[in-house]
Amino acid sequence: MDLIDGLLDGPRARGAFLLRAILDPPWCLRIQDEAPLCLVAVLRGDAWVSFSGTEGSRLSPGDVAIIRGTEPYTVADRPGTPPQIVIHPGQRCTTPDGVELHEQMDLGVRTWGTSLDGESMMLIGTYETATEVGKRLLGSLPRMVVVDSPMTPQLAEEIVKDEPGQQAVLDRLLDLMTIAGLRSWLSSSGWSKAHHDPVVGTALKLMHHHPAHPWTLNDLAARSGVSRAALARRFTDLVGEPPIAYLTGWRLALAADLLLDPDATVGSVAARVGYSTPFALSTAFKRVRGVSPQQYRSVTVAG
Repeated sequence: MDLIDGLLDGPRARGAFLLRAILDPPWCLRIQDEAPLCLVAVLRGDAWVSFSGTEGSRLSPGDVAIIRGTEPYTVADRPGTPPQIVIHPGQRCTTPDGVELHEQMDLGVRTWGTSLDGESMMLIGTYETATEVGKRLLGSLPRMVVVDSPMTPQLAEEIVKDEPGQQAVLDRLLDLMTIAGLRSWLSSSGWSKAHHDPVVGTALKLMHHHPAHPWTLNDLAARSGVSRAALARRFTDLVGEPPIAYLTGWRLALAADLLLDPDATVGSVAARVGYSTPFALSTAFKRVRGVSPQQYRSVTVAG
């Protein structure tokens, strides 16, 4: 799995929350659902996305905002409109003082808002969970990226259908929409520069394709054709952390995903991600995550 593949493999919808929102101004949604990743595609009208302490960013028809992270934000018809609707975890919607709004704003199949003829129309897709690899790499993204996506018209057509297997269709369309948007952004980002850099890209591919290999900085530098110091400096400049620190994070992210397989043992996972013994993996895992692999598995599966 290379750098870009690793990021694009992260979003994987399973019964994702999808909604068509149609609203008349003035309107403002305060999103505090704690979802790790959300897409907002504007079909008509404008929308302003604002985070705490920012003036906000304007979205026009055709724009798709990919919003990362669990901190609250607002989506409104214009800057300064006070929140009228609060979206809570589990996609429960209320007024700011807690009055439930779901039933009174129901406009049909996956459609919600104030009027079917409302001035503003958006498609909203929310990923409720993210894999550990996905979280690590998505964490490198800005809080929000704005792209366009060729999948928007198809998702807009499918979202209002109520047919057998429709949720699976919508999940896949949301994945394709997310991947297309991220790929567009990545093509001009630092991740792309790192991936295509002849030195850093080589080191990244070695670590991503062979995480179980006992890599040292000397090995990576020799295989990349530069000195230890040159690799460390160039890698840190483009990726944001030294090579061995990145390798440790990558291995532990892979381990966290592999631990969710009920048939996997700590020993088998350790071998697959480059730790010589289960104890070595457990020590590193607990140092970084604060819990043992067994505790992580129990808590994550239970949650």
